[in-house]
Amino acid sequence: MAELTQEQIQEALAPVRDPVLEQTLGQLRAVKKIEIDRSTVRVDIELPLYGHQGRDEITSGVQQAVAVLDAGYDVDVRYSVRVRAVGGPLGKGGIPGVKNAIAVASGKGGVGKSTVAVNLAVALAQDGAAVGLLDADVYGPSIPLMLGTNTKPMMKDNRIVPLEAFGIKLMSIGFLLPSDRALIWRGPLVAQLMNQFLNEVDWGTLDYLIVDLPPGTGDVQLTLVQKIQIAGAIIATTPQDVALADAVKGIKMFEEVKAPILGIVENMSYFICPSCGERHEIFSHGGGERTAERHDVPLLGTIPLDTAIRVSGDIGHPVVASDPDSASGRAFKMAARSAALRLATEAVKRPFRPSIQLNPKPPEEDENPPLSPFRRR
Repeated sequence: MAELTQEQIQEALAPVRDPVLEQTLGQLRAVKKIEIDRSTVRVDIELPLYGHQGRDEITSGVQQAVAVLDAGYDVDVRYSVRVRAVGGPLGKGGIPGVKNAIAVASGKGGVGKSTVAVNLAVALAQDGAAVGLLDADVYGPSIPLMLGTNTKPMMKDNRIVPLEAFGIKLMSIGFLLPSDRALIWRGPLVAQLMNQFLNEVDWGTLDYLIVDLPPGTGDVQLTLVQKIQIAGAIIATTPQDVALADAVKGIKMFEEVKAPILGIVENMSYFICPSCGERHEIFSHGGGERTAERHDVPLLGTIPLDTAIRVSGDIGHPVVASDPDSASGRAFKMAARSAALRLATEAVKRPFRPSIQLNPKPPEEDENPPLSPFRRR
């Protein structure tokens, strides 16, 4: 058996291609460690996203690359994941500890935007990512009901401690108000609330923070895109023209503020009759795909009109968790992975730059923030 060096193996592995990200291991700087132990070569590879569907192909490529060296070694490939930050428009600040903030938006209400946001967040967490969900739909907060959580958040060291459910961290104005009480605030107060949620919540370290925006293009959306880096926006819509017309307005808003569009999720795309199995396009057909093509953005997924989605939202158990193998569960999982892949693809294009994130300046003693009803830990 010929002896190999780590340098020889590193050089042999550099051209092995990642079939998902369409770059080589060398370009991705994915080979993190090589060990040679008697008759075995161990290779540690770091992937930039969870739910990576190309591990088997990469493993085969690594084994073939070592075999070409004709040394007779067994090859053991081990994987780890580190999600990279995409960043956002220049001059915008980041949320401490949050790598990628993803806005889920819609041009109008009633298209299932919050349902999409909840299931995408849970799907990403199921794959292993650290995920947070911020309910920025302050006038119609749905997250507490959809995730079956209504406990009041605590304060610790003058920071708001988010709640947790289904493996994700949560914050919503709905945790602070009675379920039947309306929030009657003007724009400046809503903007101040959003600043608190963004800067005073102890999110910890998150790969993704999903931000469920209110419908339209108002104060909350502008506050968000002006204050923080948006890694990308997902537009939720339904297939009919009346919804798509408003979805386009959402796309245009993010384009104007230079926030990238990750893609469109077409909700209530079709209905499968449980009796005969026939497919019906109740709200028209192909609208999301045509809009995506027209604006040169991906169609991340098409979600069926399914009673199970409605029931799971009403009982606080998202369908991607309660029935992950259903058509709806698989559709949400696919959409989440497509969005994560879009972010990873953009992140690996950027040169590595070390960064230091500083905690936000604590509020002055004479400030009177609008949120105070937190329990102290």
